[in-house]
Amino acid sequence: MIQIHTQPLQAQQWLERYRGKLPVFACVLGFTHTCLIPGISAAGKTPEDRQYTAIADAEFLARGARLQPDYPLPPLIAGASPVYISRAIVAALDLPTYILNAGLPIPPTVPHADLGGMPAACLTTGAALSLATVEHLYRQGCVWGEKLMTIVGNHSYIIIGECVVGGTTTALSLLAGLGIDAMGKVNSSHPVCNHQQKQEIVDRGLARLKLPLSPWELVAAIGDPMQIVVAGMAIAASRNCGVLLAGGTQMLAVAALIQAIGVDLGIEIDTRQIVVGTTDWVATDRSGDTVALARAIPQIPLISTSLSFTDSKYLQLQVYERGFVKEGVGAGGLAIAASLYRDWGQVELLNSIEQLLAESLALNRR
Repeated sequence: MIQIHTQPLQAQQWLERYRGKLPVFACVLGFTHTCLIPGISAAGKTPEDRQYTAIADAEFLARGARLQPDYPLPPLIAGASPVYISRAIVAALDLPTYILNAGLPIPPTVPHADLGGMPAACLTTGAALSLATVEHLYRQGCVWGEKLMTIVGNHSYIIIGECVVGGTTTALSLLAGLGIDAMGKVNSSHPVCNHQQKQEIVDRGLARLKLPLSPWELVAAIGDPMQIVVAGMAIAASRNCGVLLAGGTQMLAVAALIQAIGVDLGIEIDTRQIVVGTTDWVATDRSGDTVALARAIPQIPLISTSLSFTDSKYLQLQVYERGFVKEGVGAGGLAIAASLYRDWGQVELLNSIEQLLAESLALNRR
C-alpha cells in the first residue's frame, strides 16, 4: 500500500524504522488571499466558499460528522473533501491530533493552538507577510516541533499536514524563488492543473523582487504562513524523531525550504528522519510531474499511499480517480500511517472512509 518514488534506500529505511509505531498528527492551517483569485483553486466553488475551507476542515477533522456544524464543509467543484480520509483514519487509530492556526482570517471553532500569525496577502503583491511575522512563525514552529518530539520520543514520528487553499500556487512561487524549476510540475485540486494561470500569478509576484533572497525574505514576499511553521516544526522534531510531511506540492516546497534554511543558518538537518508522503492521485498526476519535482529536491524522499477509490460506491469519492481534489489535510500521510501502524490495506482504508461519508450523508438528509 506504500509506494516509494525517490531516494528508495533512505525511504525504505524510514518506513522500516517506524513500522508499527503510533505517531501524532499536527495539522497546520493557513490562509493566502491568493486563493480568492477566480479559478485558482477547486477547494471551494467560489472565492467566498474558499475563505472558510480551512475552518470547516478543522472542525470536521476534530469532531467528525455532525448534524449542525458551525462551519459546514464548503461545496467543491466535484467530490468530497480530503478531510473525510483524514478524519476516518484519525478516529480509527485514535491518533493524538493537534490543530495549529498559523494565520486564518477567522479562528477555528475547535480546540487549537493560535501561533500568532496572520493571513498572507496575495503573492502578486510581493509582500505577502511581514518579515517579523515570518520569523515569529518559524520560532513557533520550532517550539511545536520540540513539543511533539517530546511527546513521541525517539521511537516514533510526527505527521504534519496542512490546509491552505491556494497553497499549491504559493508553493510554486516559493520553489521558483528558491531556484527550482517547478513550472509544469506542481499539482492542484483541479483535474487538469491550471499551470498557465499559476505561472502568470507567480511571475507577477517574483517581478517585484530582487533575487536572490534569504528563505525568510522569500516566504515574507511570496509565501504563506503554513510554510515557515512546518519548516520550523520539521527542523526541530527531526533532531530526535521521524517526520512525515503529509502533502504533495506544498510539502515538497516545504522540503526545499527546510534545506534552504539549513544552508542559511549553517546548521545540519538530519534529512534521514524526514519523508514527504502523499496520495497516488498526486504522485501519478499526469497534469503535473510530482516525481520529477521531488527529484529536484534531494535528500528528502517522496512516498505515497496506493489508496484507490475506483471501486467506491460513492460518486463523491470516485471523482478522485478523475483527478479532482487529490490531497489535503494530511490525507495521504495519514493513509500511509494506517498501513504502517495497523497494516491496513485497500479494503480497510476504503471501508473506514465510506462509513464516515455514509454517516455524513445521512445527517445531511435530516
